[in-house]
Amino acid sequence: MIRLGLQIPNFTYPGVAPEDLFERVAAIAVAAEQAGFDTVMVMDHFYQLPQLGRPDQEMFEAYTLLGAIAARTSAVKLGTLVTGVTYRHPSLLAKVVTALDVVSKGRAFLGIGAAWFEAEHNSLGFEFPPVKERMDRLEEALHITRGMFRGERPTFAGRYYQVQDAINSPAPITPGGPPILIGGGGERRTLRLTAEHAEMWNFNGALADVPGKLSVLERHCADVGRDVSTINKTMLNSLILAPTYDEAVAKRDALIASRGFDPSSLDAATMATVTARMAVGGPDEVTERCHALLDAGLDGLTFNMPADAHDLDAVAFAGEVLGKVIASR
Repeated sequence: MIRLGLQIPNFTYPGVAPEDLFERVAAIAVAAEQAGFDTVMVMDHFYQLPQLGRPDQEMFEAYTLLGAIAARTSAVKLGTLVTGVTYRHPSLLAKVVTALDVVSKGRAFLGIGAAWFEAEHNSLGFEFPPVKERMDRLEEALHITRGMFRGERPTFAGRYYQVQDAINSPAPITPGGPPILIGGGGERRTLRLTAEHAEMWNFNGALADVPGKLSVLERHCADVGRDVSTINKTMLNSLILAPTYDEAVAKRDALIASRGFDPSSLDAATMATVTARMAVGGPDEVTERCHALLDAGLDGLTFNMPADAHDLDAVAFAGEVLGKVIASR
C-alpha cells in the first residue's frame, strides 16, 4: 500500500535531449526509491494534459515505461495514476499489468479509472462514450481483470466486454494478483466501485474535500459489509518545495508563468483556487500540510513535482522532508 508515492506526469525537461529522456526518467525513479518513496507512478496518457503543457510535448506509453523502470529499481511499487478504461480491452490490460508484476517481482498494481481526456480520445481514435457508459465499462473491466489476476480463467459476457475462459499465464507474482487502485472522486459510482472492488483509492482534490469524500466512501463500505480501513486512501497533490518559503513561492510563480499566466495579475481568490491542490513552502510549511492531510484521514501521501522532478537533488530533498512526516506517524 502507498505511504509515500511520487507521480511523474511530465517528460519535458530542460537540457535533456529526446535520446536521453528515458535515462533521466529512470534516474528520477531511482532517486525517489533511494530517498524513501515507496511507490512510483506515471500518468496513462498519450498527450500532455492542458494544465501541464502542450499536447505535442513528450509523453511515454505508460506500461512500456513502467516495465523499463522496473528493471532499474528494486523496491518501489509501480503503477499508473491512472489508466483510462477506454484505452485497452480489460483482458489485455490484465496481461500487461501481470507482465509488469512478473518483471518487477511482485511490485505492480493496477491503477484504473473511467477516463476523461476527450481531446486525446478524439485525436487518436479512442472511443469516448458518455460518462455513464464509461463507468459501466469500468465496472465490467474490474470483474475481468480481477478474475484474470486470480487465475480464475473467467468467462464474462458484459454489454461492452466479453471474454471466454480467459487464461493469464504466467501468473502474477503477487498472491491474489496486483492490487487495484481506483482513481476518481465520484461519490455515487466511483466510490461505490472502490468499496466493492479496490484495495486502494486516490483522488485529485483539495484538503477541504477529504473529509466529505472519506465519509461517502465509509458509507459505501458499510453498505457492502466492508471495513473502510482495508482500503488504502491517498490524494494526489503537487509539491512545490524549497529550502525556504520565499524560494518555494518563487518556484511556484515560475511554474504558473510557464503555463502562460502572470502570477502578479491573479487575485487572491484565483490564486487560492490555482494552489488548492499544491503543497507550497519550505520544510516547515510542507510538513504542516502533510500532517493536515493525514489528520484528515488519508493513509499516505502522493505528490507530483511539476516544477522540478527532473532535478534529482530536489527529489532527494522531497523524500527527506516527506519521509520524516511518515516516520513520525
